[in-house]
Amino acid sequence: MSSPNCPQCGADYVFENEGQWTCLECGHEWSGAAQVPPEEEQLVVKDANGQILADGDTVTVIKDLKVKGSSLVVKVGTKVKNIRLVAGDHDIDCKIPGIGAMGLKSEFVKKVQD
Repeated sequence: MSSPNCPQCGADYVFENEGQWTCLECGHEWSGAAQVPPEEEQLVVKDANGQILADGDTVTVIKDLKVKGSSLVVKVGTKVKNIRLVAGDHDIDCKIPGIGAMGLKSEFVKKVQD
């Protein structure tokens, strides 16, 4: 775990002692619970055309996709509503009409403009 910067002066010369952080530069003390958590990285997922996707978007499949472990195929032009973005190789979770819940790769979909 990396130590936080001082919330008062921004210095990175701080130390922890029994849950209290102390800045060596300015002497400011604060509790670890009051520490502001680091900003979480936003998940950026782009479709085949480079448009940024968001949770709840509607997309269209741009290539026939075989469903692994079955004889089903997701056909070109299949519209998928209310997608959910997730981290990983298959970065879209969705429910495809006639097939059910599955994961898609964003490189095989195109965002539908509302």
